[in-house]
This record gives sequence, C-alpha cells and structure tokens, in this order.
Amino acid sequence: MSTATNEGRNGMLGGAPGGGARDGGTTPDSALLPSVEPVQLVDPDGHHHTDERYPLPDGDRLLDAYGRLIAGRRINDQANALVRQGRMAVYPSSHGQEACQVAAAVVLGAEDWLFPTYRDTVAVITRGVDPLQVLTLLRGDWHGGYDPHEHRVATQATPLATQLLHAVGVAHAAKLRGESTVVLAMCGDGATSEGDFHEALNFAAVFHVPVVFFVQNNEFAISVPLRSQSVAPSLAHKAIGYGMPGERVDGNDLAALLAVLGSAVDRARDGGGPTLVEAHTYRMQAHTNADDATRYRSADDVERWVPKDPITRLRTYLRALDLLTVELERALADEADAIAAAIRKGLNTEVTVNPAELFEYVYTEKTTQLREQAEQLREELARDAAGTGTPTSDTKADRP
Repeated sequence: MSTATNEGRNGMLGGAPGGGARDGGTTPDSALLPSVEPVQLVDPDGHHHTDERYPLPDGDRLLDAYGRLIAGRRINDQANALVRQGRMAVYPSSHGQEACQVAAAVVLGAEDWLFPTYRDTVAVITRGVDPLQVLTLLRGDWHGGYDPHEHRVATQATPLATQLLHAVGVAHAAKLRGESTVVLAMCGDGATSEGDFHEALNFAAVFHVPVVFFVQNNEFAISVPLRSQSVAPSLAHKAIGYGMPGERVDGNDLAALLAVLGSAVDRARDGGGPTLVEAHTYRMQAHTNADDATRYRSADDVERWVPKDPITRLRTYLRALDLLTVELERALADEADAIAAAIRKGLNTEVTVNPAELFEYVYTEKTTQLREQAEQLREELARDAAGTGTPTSDTKADRP
C-alpha cells in the first residue's frame, strides 16, 4: 500500500463527530459507528432538540431552506400532473423527501460536485439548473438537457449505484490536482445492495477521497422493503466495514440534514476523507407513475408518515420564532407557482424530433450495423412520406 494511502488512513478521523485518537493505526470502532438514533434537531411537532455535536442552523439559513422546500414540493406536484397529461414520460417523485433534496444541494459550494439519482430532480433544480433542462430527460427526449459542468451536477442516473463510482472518480481526480472540491453522491436504500456501492465506498476509503455518500433510505427499493435488503442495524453501520464514519439523520428534519451533511462536507474538504450518511425518510408516493404501490404497502403505512412531513415541521418551528409571516409564506408560494407555470409552459411546447439522431451519437464512428439500421429507417420514413409500401430510389430520405 502506498505511503499516501497510509497517511490517509491515519488522518481519517479528522473533524469526524465522535472521533478519537488512533492506536497503532486502527480506528476505534466507536469513532466510526453512527448515532444510536437518527440525529434530530427539530421534531415533527416543530420543537428544537439540542445536540452537542451538531449546532442548529441559524434562522436565516432555515428560512431560505424553507422556501426551497416549498418550491420542491410544488415541482413534484407539477411534474406528476404533467405525467398524467402525457407531457412527461415518467417522473420518480420525491414528495416527502424534499428536505433531503434541498439539503444535498445547499451544503455544497460552487466548486463542489453533486451526483444525483433519477429521483433527485429537486436537488438538481435547487443546485441552480434550469427546471426545463432537468426535466428534458424525464420527458423522454434523447439526451440530458443540461451541461453537467455549468453547475457541477452530473446527469441523473437511472441505473442503481453507477453514479457512485463516477463520483469517487471525480473526487479522486480533484484530490490529485490539489483542489478543494468535495463530491456529494446520492443514492437510495436499494442502491446499497449493488456491487457498485461496495466498490465505490471501498475505493473512497482506501484512497481517502473527499466524497460524502448520502443514502436516502425511503424504506423501499421499488416494491422490496428494507428488511429484505439488509439485516444490518442501519445502512449507516455499513460504513464501519470500509473504515469510514457513518451517521444517521432524520431525513424529514431539514435542520438536522443541513447540520449533519454540512459537517461531513467540511470534514471531507479539510482532508478527513469520506463519510456515509443515512437519512431516514419515506417515499410517500409510488416509485414512479408506472408503479402500483398498493400491491406492497397499505394506505395506513403511508398515513403514519404524514405527521412527519418536512414542510409542516419546519413551518411550525419558524412560525414559533416569528421568522415566517403570513405575507412571506404567501410570497414563497407565489414564487413556487411561478416555477410551476414556467415548467408547464415549457413542457407544453412540442419538440421537433429527428429520428436520424438515434444513430448519430452511439459511437464516434458508426458501426456497419448502425449504418444499415440508419439506412433502413430512412427508407421506411421515405415510404411513409410517399404513401407507398415499396421503396423507390427517388423517395429515399436525404442524409442529415
């Protein structure tokens, strides 16, 4: 093992909550173990609970985050409506998980990278990407709609856990270049059952790279409940197997998420290495519009999570401090409605489709098979345009 890797191991605890001194190069188990209970700073009733390790974010920061929560919920509702109208092909809703979405975006600096999953649309938009560009992929267009480098947001990934490897690669490259970049990699509980999850965490720990793994544990991998995926005490406990600290946090408590994720990001930036954070939340709606959630969970199961809604608890807390007025809340709702209106207008515009693009960007140089398929499609389109069932030399479509 390289000297650099050993040095990384010896400094792994720098800045970690609950960390202790090393003895013979071995990290004490207690320094890696997550909290017995998920960290919570604002409970479902809107009351503050003190945590010696994680200070409560100030009122201005929570108020700004609350506005982003309101916008996130409105985006989720609007996207679901557009799916029903046939304006979007699919939408994996994060309704009820908006606190995780907002926190993941706002704890990062301009130089940092966010690696989202297919369900993290609100996080990508909160990061600053234009909503219409974000929804291009879910609309069914052929490409992702935004430039990943502009806002340092990777394209949303549909395959489980593949983005974690890419995130670690970016973090490793940043470390080699001596940059202060931190990478936050998002995934769901289902992704922790994938081999890519293991490979990403192991590489990140061995090479001591500045990455935060953020698992949104919403209890289901489509129809598979968490109990059928893992018998570990928590998903955060998996961190100890890689020699990195793990932490659990109430995923519906935006204040706690900001504190815990912010601490992990600071730790990574200061050279402390990777952290695994598990947020305990719940998927309030179906996996996607193609899923029938009633086949594997009851309405009563969902109803039990309604009082834990992230918007309700933060609203209650901010109102009690007189930070959130009726006028401000109305203004935030109007801003969210304006975002929804822009999404509706943009997605109600028809897209001009060029079928030839199916073959243009598969390989740098087309294979023989791709050329044959492209030619076959051109002939079929020409026959359709001419209204004849047989191809003719003068109806063959021009090459793009």
